[in-house]
Amino acid sequence: MKSVLLIGQSNMAGRGFIEDVPPIYNEHINMLRNGRWQMMAEPLNVDRHVAGVGPAASFAQAWTEEHPGESIGLIPCAEGGSSIDEWSSDGILTRHAISEARFAMETSELVGILWHQGESDSYGGRYETYKEKVCTLFNHLREELNAPDIPIIMGELGEYLGESGFGKSAVEYKQVNEVLADVAHSEEHTYLVTSKGMTANPDGIHMDAISQRQFGLRYYEAFLNRTNVVDKVDQEDGWIERTTNRARTKNEEIFVLSTKFANGEIHFEEFSIKMDNILERK
Repeated sequence: MKSVLLIGQSNMAGRGFIEDVPPIYNEHINMLRNGRWQMMAEPLNVDRHVAGVGPAASFAQAWTEEHPGESIGLIPCAEGGSSIDEWSSDGILTRHAISEARFAMETSELVGILWHQGESDSYGGRYETYKEKVCTLFNHLREELNAPDIPIIMGELGEYLGESGFGKSAVEYKQVNEVLADVAHSEEHTYLVTSKGMTANPDGIHMDAISQRQFGLRYYEAFLNRTNVVDKVDQEDGWIERTTNRARTKNEEIFVLSTKFANGEIHFEEFSIKMDNILERK
């Protein structure tokens, strides 16, 4: 199985409202939780009780569409509100991410790192030292994971920042995005995806769920082609509907039904009847 490490702050963890997009159920997408690979369900990066939809689920779904029958594992290590200083080489967040990645590498092949961070460094001139710090982090990760050529995909900060809500203070997001572009230009195996057209939750800082689905597709395009993505990708149009209409496997049907029962959406009698019907299918 292939695996991907998810690091950064809340827009990587995900704060998109779960009810705003159809769920992604795919038995070939796993998440690392409590030391085990489990079928993915959102929120998958539960750094806070308000965790929601991030870019990783659509990234992974796109990966499975390109690799039928194969599986991918997601390693969630993003931490909401974290600054670049908290991702220092000896910082607890970095140490935790390396530990989780190494554990995942016992049963999978680590093939990529997804990074989204910078809102917490978009004021007070912090962008002036951002490149040095983020490059130090990326080099440290590659060295510690013995993966010198692993692609690291970075996402631009949202163009909606600096306007309202919690995002009002992020007035230097454009400068951070310029630094990220510089990193992508100067560092090998490091790529940037645009946030063009992304929209926010009412809080003004977190990408909404639909934007996160689109963002994940852009991350995948950069990963697939090892290139920067400077505009929306063709598959964004209608992708959510196509994925929603995808026929589910038996294991996926069982997963969905068990979830509904556990959440109190159906009674045991209905659960039992429907489970029997699923198990009787060929």
